[in-house]
Amino acid sequence: MPAETLYLVDSSVYVFRAWFSMPSEFVNENGQPTHAVYGFASFLLTLLERARPSHIALAFDESLTTSFRNEIYPEYKANREPAPEELKRQFAWCRELGAALGITCFSDGRYEADDLIGTLAEVARPEGYRVSIVSSDKDLAQVLEPSDELWDFARNRRVAYDAVPERYGVRAEQIADFLALTGDPVDNIPGVPGVGPKTAGALLGHFDDLDALLARIDEVAGLPLRGAKGVARRLAEHQEAARLARRLTLIHRRAECIRPPLDLAWAGPDLERLDSLCGELGFGRMLRQRARVLSDALAGNA
Repeated sequence: MPAETLYLVDSSVYVFRAWFSMPSEFVNENGQPTHAVYGFASFLLTLLERARPSHIALAFDESLTTSFRNEIYPEYKANREPAPEELKRQFAWCRELGAALGITCFSDGRYEADDLIGTLAEVARPEGYRVSIVSSDKDLAQVLEPSDELWDFARNRRVAYDAVPERYGVRAEQIADFLALTGDPVDNIPGVPGVGPKTAGALLGHFDDLDALLARIDEVAGLPLRGAKGVARRLAEHQEAARLARRLTLIHRRAECIRPPLDLAWAGPDLERLDSLCGELGFGRMLRQRARVLSDALAGNA
């Protein structure tokens, strides 16, 4: 019997997408912007309509400055502007919206959404679930195991575990090491100067992981790489920085806030709660009608 699929949604990606793409004319009766919530609601309803999940969870980032990674490296994500109050308010409403749609939501001040997704995947697999991670963030490919997938919903592009090397140039298990070498400017992680994706992929193809690479740096100069001697020199000079970067790029899979057993079954929207929230946010009938159709379908009435 095929395993049930657990959909784990990297919610912050889609909240930010809506924040930047939706027209700002969406406001509630107090004049507070609600456009990111409306866009996120439209995304979630489309996902639910298309996937009809039996099990699903939403993971949210709670803060850009309180993650355990900030303790390791204070400059982590320091290149990002602080979230304005109206965005923080809409993030809170997005969590309320997810709950009103009957979906379990997770957020934590110490762990990022990626870590919550990694932990949920670890907890779910022994219970027989395959995992579909709904995100456009390639960092999450490192969480995949055989039978899992990374689903970039906006592009409708699914990357299975076995397809990760073709898509990203390294195996799923090497993604954190790959990012430690190349750096991740989005998160302000510097990496090793002069080591780009092709070089990082070649190095990991030869040494398999970062630890083996750093233990055998003396072999790098003899590899058929462009500028191999310079690469070896830079690796030697920046090896501690690479180890630090790997601590930042590695997704944590033991977040203490998540403990089995978990009940992530989706029973459908709470229509009364959703109606109240949509009224508070100044939304019209369309979202509520879509939720009602979903609810009727789940009840076998449509």
